[in-house]
Amino acid sequence: MLFRRIGVIAAFTLASAICAAAPGELDTIVKSAMAGSKVPAVGAVILRDGAIVAQTVQGRQRNDRPRRAGADDVWLIGSTGKVMTVAMIARLAERGVLAWDAPLEKMLPDLAAGMLPEYRQVTLLHLLSHRAGLPRDLVHLKGAQHVFTDTSPTGQQRLAYIAEALRDKPEVAPGTAFAYSNTGFLIAAAVAEQATGDTYEALMRKEVFEPLAMRHAGFGNTGDGQNRGHQHGKPMLNMVKFDDGAPAMFAPAGFLHMSLADWARFNLDQLAGAKGQGKLLAPASYKLMQTAQPGSPAGLDWGVQASVAGRQGPALVHQGSDGNWLAIAVLFPEQGSGALVVANAAEDMGADKVLNGIFGKLFPTLSPANKRP
Repeated sequence: MLFRRIGVIAAFTLASAICAAAPGELDTIVKSAMAGSKVPAVGAVILRDGAIVAQTVQGRQRNDRPRRAGADDVWLIGSTGKVMTVAMIARLAERGVLAWDAPLEKMLPDLAAGMLPEYRQVTLLHLLSHRAGLPRDLVHLKGAQHVFTDTSPTGQQRLAYIAEALRDKPEVAPGTAFAYSNTGFLIAAAVAEQATGDTYEALMRKEVFEPLAMRHAGFGNTGDGQNRGHQHGKPMLNMVKFDDGAPAMFAPAGFLHMSLADWARFNLDQLAGAKGQGKLLAPASYKLMQTAQPGSPAGLDWGVQASVAGRQGPALVHQGSDGNWLAIAVLFPEQGSGALVVANAAEDMGADKVLNGIFGKLFPTLSPANKRP
């Protein structure tokens, strides 16, 4: 089960007043939402005025063991990590290492002869805004199960996967419409690797994690002694097929893990960037990431909404899951506020209801109610 689409948060009935959720109140909100559910653990962070103003972790690392989840534990954040891949690409584009409008046949010349003609003029801008026309994943995905046990470098695995994916018929004509695609992010990562000679993992550390002091960020599944994802009522420890989760080579599509504080550092920088005060990128790059592309609900790779759950926007939203975790990020740039919530389980164990319940309580603290006409 691969990554979910950009999330549009369900409608809630909310009060109109804005009040900051104190740390103790956030504990209560999360505990109440989890009560009676099968979700083992939830982590939540509230962002405001350039800082974490409240944070909580509730529950257990695994539902078959008593150890509690802790503040420094790492969580798999699913497709909410796609935005971080975009930030890495943007850093390279700012230095002229990559170009947003270069055609794919020039960026990956070794694959040009084998790709369908429709994809040859696809650009990084198309790939990272889900406008390249690519199917969500490889059409014959079950034929790629071997990547779970493949010991070759992840970049090499991605090139083989991409070569096959670029022979799949487009969902829509490239450049014409939004069609959510994990494959587009794998291709963008391969382009960056080819242009720099570095691995995606090394580029992410150098271009994103280190500048933002994200010291607990990593790639792929969490390990022993950490939170573990759950599915079908049990911890998912060994991934052997796509129904179990995702392989390590899917990292550019959002298969990253990190602490709540690290996740917050990146999103605080996004909020700062919206006001021209970001550390990681040039102002034009933040604007590109946070502005919807023509005829699309998404920027690069934020979902961009005029409002969310009756609260004043614009709102930047994303949710992600590999079937074992569920993460949701919502930012209100004009308010300088946001919330990040993650569970070590997904919809089949009711994590969607738990997280939506939490956001239903948090939204009034993040942005005013929409003004009436």
